[in-house]
Amino acid sequence: MALQDLARKVDEFTGDGTDSIGGIDTGIAGLHVHRQTRPSPFEAVVYHPVICLNLQGRKEVAIGDRSIDFAAGQSLIVSHDLPVSARVTDASRERPYLAIIVALDMAILQSLSDEVGAAALNERQAQALEASATDTALVEAIERYFALVDDPVEAKVMAPLILREIHFRLLIARHGGMLRQLMRRDSHASRIFRAISRIRSDYRGPLAIAELSGEAGMSPSSFHEHFRQVTGTTPLQYQKDMRLMEARRLISMDGLSVSSAAYEVGYESATQFSREYSRKFGGPPRNDLPRPGMAREPRAQ
Repeated sequence: MALQDLARKVDEFTGDGTDSIGGIDTGIAGLHVHRQTRPSPFEAVVYHPVICLNLQGRKEVAIGDRSIDFAAGQSLIVSHDLPVSARVTDASRERPYLAIIVALDMAILQSLSDEVGAAALNERQAQALEASATDTALVEAIERYFALVDDPVEAKVMAPLILREIHFRLLIARHGGMLRQLMRRDSHASRIFRAISRIRSDYRGPLAIAELSGEAGMSPSSFHEHFRQVTGTTPLQYQKDMRLMEARRLISMDGLSVSSAAYEVGYESATQFSREYSRKFGGPPRNDLPRPGMAREPRAQ
């Protein structure tokens, strides 16, 4: 199926053509679509391991000092949980930004890794966030996965098989080098992946760099270097980003007070929290408090 035909099907699936922003669950495990009818400012978000296939429009993602611009026909592979800034740069009601997002399953990748281990393409230059033109075979596999939304019975049988094919094609993709590194248990990529999981599971507590680097089998200086290479930031800033993004969710979605959100994510000083929140999001936390009678737009993926 041509990319334009897949874009049309996704556009039809997402609704009635009115203004919209954000991700939409398809009902298929790990499969979302994104539709946006206008450009957006940069927003701080966390990207989880996914492939995002851009069908129409354009998007820019910034991580550390890198900026990635990807257009229709390109796909973005994310191998680690990453704090990024993202914005849609080309979208309109007549021609919205459209994308298909498939969550990556590390167990599936690991089960396939022995069979594709020799396909070590461009690993030296691999990045945890990488965009490239998408191979036809990968586009076709994603199209078949999306087509399952119309047939729940077929989806029950075929979804696991097609999802496995998608993961296989990602492992051998030209921009799948970081995934291949990640599947090697003693690689720097896999060690940083485990460290990130540890930080995310206990981001409210104090950050023990010596303990994290020891578990990763690295010196503190080497741990910092490889952590920055993967995430574009330092371990301390990564933890801070996790705290602030969770606080924003608690304030804007759950309606917690500013002080309650600050303490909930591990801040001891509400003043420091407000200062760092404003620096991160461009305005004080009170600006994100829900207003009576006003529904907030869903955040972009």
